[in-house]
Amino acid sequence: MNIGIVCYPTFGGSGVIATELAKGLARRDHQVHILSYAKPARLDTFQTNISYHEVNLQSYPLFEYPPYDLALANQMANLISYEGIDILHVHYAIPHATSAYLAKQILGEQAAHVPIITTLHGTDITVVGSDPSYKSVVDFSINQSDGVTAVSEYLRKETYERFDIEKEISVIPNFIDLERFKRTNKEHFRKAISPEDEKIIVHVSNFREVKRVPDVVTMFAYILEHGIKAKLLLVGDGPDRNRAEQRCRELGICDQVRFLGKQEQVEEVLSIADLFVIPSGSETFGLAALEAMGCGVPVISSNIGGLPEVNIHGETGYLCDLGDTDAMGKYGVEILSDPKKHKRMSMKARKNAEKFDMDKMVSEYENYYKKIQSELMEHRN
Repeated sequence: MNIGIVCYPTFGGSGVIATELAKGLARRDHQVHILSYAKPARLDTFQTNISYHEVNLQSYPLFEYPPYDLALANQMANLISYEGIDILHVHYAIPHATSAYLAKQILGEQAAHVPIITTLHGTDITVVGSDPSYKSVVDFSINQSDGVTAVSEYLRKETYERFDIEKEISVIPNFIDLERFKRTNKEHFRKAISPEDEKIIVHVSNFREVKRVPDVVTMFAYILEHGIKAKLLLVGDGPDRNRAEQRCRELGICDQVRFLGKQEQVEEVLSIADLFVIPSGSETFGLAALEAMGCGVPVISSNIGGLPEVNIHGETGYLCDLGDTDAMGKYGVEILSDPKKHKRMSMKARKNAEKFDMDKMVSEYENYYKKIQSELMEHRN
């Protein structure tokens, strides 16, 4: 198949999954065209069968903000016309699904055979899409898609509750490359971080307020207060970094906390981790948690959104009420002070991560593409 994939290029889950899906499809000899306003973060090496198309935005005095959705629709129309796209798979409802609909309307019968598949990832539904300014557009764009998928059962349910959706939404979970996200020997790295064999706790996010990074610091202080020698590694960057740094100063634990910034090879950090913490206030899946579990790291997370579909309470780690840093700290002490429990949870974390193997999910997308193509053909006939 000749597949167009549209995504945001950032470190967020939607861009990561879209890019990894493109790589998986390309390895199966599909031709993949990635469309975005910048090169996706995970598209870091040349790969046969993948072409990248940048959406160029021109600045005009008339526009305070250049109309990205229109430029995107124009580029989509070009892909269909000149690259012979068979499938247009857009990640994130707005503006991608809206632009895809417009592109097909521009081309008319020339694009009638090309199905639009929209994958919902989270904030396009729970945050951006819930803004009354966008609701009607989101309703329309999803309903006009030929196929719709969501990355978790939680997100599927939320979409139906928040919007007037007539389309069937299929759940195809997020996934990871288990060959990349597996525990490897990084003993030299570990000794540099914890020269006295301190336990290593890791958090990875984009440091937005919803990720509640200061809660990670508070939970870490609890662990230190209860006799566990440990280091905290905070991977990522964003608007809440200053608040997290301030919390470290208030608690007097700056010497035990390292801010590593954005890391391309996050699996190297996860390979030395003893515990992963994700206390998010909103998480429609929890890809960061899954990547940690792939590396055999037990997870402590908030009990919200799609996280319970990934992190199994009492098996791969623990779920806690939102904001309950004492409970998170208590569970952290329990895991880190009991080697047998830690080993058992580590093994179960990896085992559960294997359910979300990339090859399996790429196959699910392939089958879904064929299903939607067949349904569109039947409808046209």
